[in-house]
Amino acid sequence: MTTSVRPVRNLRWWIIGMICMLTVINYIDRMTLSVLAPTIMDEFKMTNVDYSRVVTAFLLAYTVSQSLSGRIIDRIGTRRGFMVFVGIWSIASMLHATARSAVQLAGFRFLLGLGEAGNWPGAAKAVAEWFPARERAFAMAIFNSGASIGAVVAPPLIAFVAVAYGWRSAFFVGASLSIFVMIVWFFVFQTPANHPRLSAEEFAHIRSDQGDAPAGDRRPWRSLFKHRQVWAIIVARLFTDPIWWFLISWLPNYLKNERGFSLALIGMLAWIPFLIADLGNLFGGGASSLLLRKGWSVDRARKVVMLGSATLAPIGVTLLVFSSTDALALVGISLIAFGFQRWIVNVITLPSDCCPKEDVGAVAGIGGTAAGVASMVFTLLVGWVVDNFSYTPVYIMVGFMGPMGALAWLAVMRRIEKVPAYVAPRAARGGAAA
Repeated sequence: MTTSVRPVRNLRWWIIGMICMLTVINYIDRMTLSVLAPTIMDEFKMTNVDYSRVVTAFLLAYTVSQSLSGRIIDRIGTRRGFMVFVGIWSIASMLHATARSAVQLAGFRFLLGLGEAGNWPGAAKAVAEWFPARERAFAMAIFNSGASIGAVVAPPLIAFVAVAYGWRSAFFVGASLSIFVMIVWFFVFQTPANHPRLSAEEFAHIRSDQGDAPAGDRRPWRSLFKHRQVWAIIVARLFTDPIWWFLISWLPNYLKNERGFSLALIGMLAWIPFLIADLGNLFGGGASSLLLRKGWSVDRARKVVMLGSATLAPIGVTLLVFSSTDALALVGISLIAFGFQRWIVNVITLPSDCCPKEDVGAVAGIGGTAAGVASMVFTLLVGWVVDNFSYTPVYIMVGFMGPMGALAWLAVMRRIEKVPAYVAPRAARGGAAA
């Protein structure tokens, strides 16, 4: 770290704000298809099963790329890693405008998934680098709020562009923003040890409570699975991530087919559950960070917030299934989204709670892979169930996923504690000294 130029106060919060902006754009790109799905499905004559396959193409690439991107970012660093993956997703987003069939659309979704997956392992690694343990959950909440903000912004923005200029033009919105933010990223981001604008006082603050064992080497990928903490992260995401993927992929279709909403009305109202989700994200990260500042252990603080959050999905589903009005249905969906984000912001903090910095990206990627596999299966199931029955059985399944995921995670994790740093055998690092 150098201080040859004037330091920027609270630089770590500017860094996480920039990552939050990237996440906003990530979700605008991701949700463009969801918002436009009713229009595109009519033009391409797609069934719900056809649409589920297009969404699954994205999820397949996203799942594969979660583990690969985490490993790549661990190897090439957070700065270059973000530039690689944001570049891929920006190109893929623009290519959507050229699609002439469901097959082509699925191919471009696949490429988009390869790029967008890198955002979360990269953000987890940046938080581990830039924040002490007691601030990580709130930092993760800030960056992760970008998902909900993007989901709030996307429906009215994309609907407006589609109505005014045609649906193909809407796919250039997120890509243009991505390119602009990456230019800023190139000039601003460095690790704390190398950042010329980081003060000595803030550097000491970052290092004061990072909770890491002495620095080690990157652990062999297969050996990560020897630790129950890794399996607990897998279980947590396996059960619950499909809830969010269902909401962001199917909500506009649900509102059109079950509630009779037009594209304009979807643009006016579909953002509401995602705004409430953003509040859940901030409350979830803020609550556990507040408990840590009050002296609670990481283990106790995370568990209290996570287990309480998992109970909200069945309450929201009950309101939705038995609702007689559109307003009450939106309240139920909003409660599901609030509970999920309150839960997941703590789940995605677990890799930095449990693993040395050298392994955070890889473990975050493994968790994302588990989430992707489960979400692919659930997405295909949703398409079949909706075509043959209705959305009601799907929402009932969603109601069970939160509590089941929380109980399974608790059984596997037992206690949240750090995995020891890995030190490679001397021969593997070039041999013993003569």
